[in-house]
Amino acid sequence: MPGVGAARRLLGPRHAGHTLAAADLGALSLPVGDDGVVIGDDAEGRPLMVGFHRSTPYDVLLIGGLWTAQVLALRAAGTGARVAVETGRAPAWTGLAQAAGAGLDCITLHEVGRVPPMGATVGGPVVVVRDCGMRPPRGRVVSAPWQSVLTLLPYLSPVAPRLLRDATLVGVQRVSPQEAEQIGRILGLSPAESGALPTLADGVTLWCAGRERHWVMTSGTDAETGLLGTARRMD
Repeated sequence: MPGVGAARRLLGPRHAGHTLAAADLGALSLPVGDDGVVIGDDAEGRPLMVGFHRSTPYDVLLIGGLWTAQVLALRAAGTGARVAVETGRAPAWTGLAQAAGAGLDCITLHEVGRVPPMGATVGGPVVVVRDCGMRPPRGRVVSAPWQSVLTLLPYLSPVAPRLLRDATLVGVQRVSPQEAEQIGRILGLSPAESGALPTLADGVTLWCAGRERHWVMTSGTDAETGLLGTARRMD
């Protein structure tokens, strides 16, 4: 009610103000960065993050291996997202889903075309992982506010050009020289970037968002390696 407690306002402890000499400012640093999922380290060893939880639809395409997609799914679940995996190879995901939840359904598995409405909200974000082979059908559940979609393609296919053009973020792992040439044309990569794609080591991904490019090494934590093994491009 208005006025109640106004005459007996509690005062906290009083301290002298915090001061710092101008000469010492160079030693002061703050960990400022975007919230999100750590996808790995860049060429300078700095951790890079992807913010999957957004108020606008967000589509990610990964042309690469199952291992990287599963690491990203685990890390997304670790940020509090519900992860729905649409897959035609459920046995490859079952162990991960069981280990990730510790009894909770934070990662759920669904047959292709059978992902139900997830009801994503700002307090309950969702990441849908589409592991549907070379020709993933158009999904019933699409990206929306607070619901991102990560599509995994093991290699290029007839649907790849459309997915490459529609995605906000694209990750490319080791591919053949012919695939690298086609990807380079669609994404506007430099000859050096396209030429490097067939030579990438396991765990290395070129992440592209518009004109922005980042070479990223994804290394598993001890827990991730114990569950999924070491980084690999082939499944």
